Amino acid sequence: MKVKDCMCTELYCCAPEMTVTDAAKIMNKHHIGCLPVCDNNQNVVGLITDRDIALRCVACDKDETTTPVSEIMTSSVCCCNENTDLEEATKMMSDLQIRRIPVIENNKIVGMLTIGDLAKNNNIDSEYVGNTFEQICKFGHNTKNAE
Repeated sequence: MKVKDCMCTELYCCAPEMTVTDAAKIMNKHHIGCLPVCDNNQNVVGLITDRDIALRCVACDKDETTTPVSEIMTSSVCCCNENTDLEEATKMMSDLQIRRIPVIENNKIVGMLTIGDLAKNNNIDSEYVGNTFEQICKFGHNTKNAE
C-alpha cells in the first residue's frame, strides 16, 4: 500500500508570517492539531502543532497575537511523497516519534499522513496501527524537534 492510498488531501496551511493566534484559529475552526507552514509557492518550510503553541509560545510568555508562526514552528520537517510505501512512512513516524508527515510532490504539499489516517483505514490491520502508535509514544529518546 502507498501513502496516497491513506493520506488526507483536505489541507489547511498557514504562512510563516502569520501570527500564532491566526494559526490557532485555523486549527480550531477545522478541528486539527497541526498546520503545514508553506511559502507563497506551497513549499513546506515548517510545521506548527498545538503543542508548539503551548510549549514554545504560551509557556515562554510570548505574545501569541504578535509572534509569527516562523518563530515557534518546527523548521526541519520529515516529509514523504505519495508513492512512498506506507510501511516506510510508518517506520519514519515510529523512528522519529512523529504523528504527522506532510506528503510532497514536485516540492509542493499535496497531502498529510497522520496516525488518525492509519487508524480509520479499513485496509490497515488495527494491530499494525496500534504498534505504530506505541512506537511513536514510546518514552525515552525523541529525535523530533531537537531544537
